[in-house]
Amino acid sequence: MIREIVRNPALLAQKAEPAGVEDLETARDLLDTLAAHREDCVGMAANMIGVNRRVIVFENEGEDTVMFNPEIIRESGPYEAEEGCLSLPGTRRTRRWRTVKVRYQNELFQTRIQTFTALAAQIIQHEIDHCEGILI
Repeated sequence: MIREIVRNPALLAQKAEPAGVEDLETARDLLDTLAAHREDCVGMAANMIGVNRRVIVFENEGEDTVMFNPEIIRESGPYEAEEGCLSLPGTRRTRRWRTVKVRYQNELFQTRIQTFTALAAQIIQHEIDHCEGILI
């Protein structure tokens, strides 16, 4: 289901709770909502649709990826970026890493570790920031 985008900074600034099997529907809603906003958005976190759980979705090389409980376990290559957010007006400068290694759970709640670079790494960092209640 396509959900309304949360734009309230006080709600977005709350740290997300761990996700569980009960959040599979949230992931489907995130994917539907991302698809509906494809021209303006390449990733979303659950709090952007009003669900305070650690679930993110993002476009990676033309395919949508879902991560439950993502955490960055290694990063390298710092750089300055300018990003926008569907939940907030305008763009802001922020520091990102060119490469990130992420531990997460897939839709079967199997733990995975994967390395991402370039745009995918930047999107993941932005969405994990959402999970931490960090607004750029």
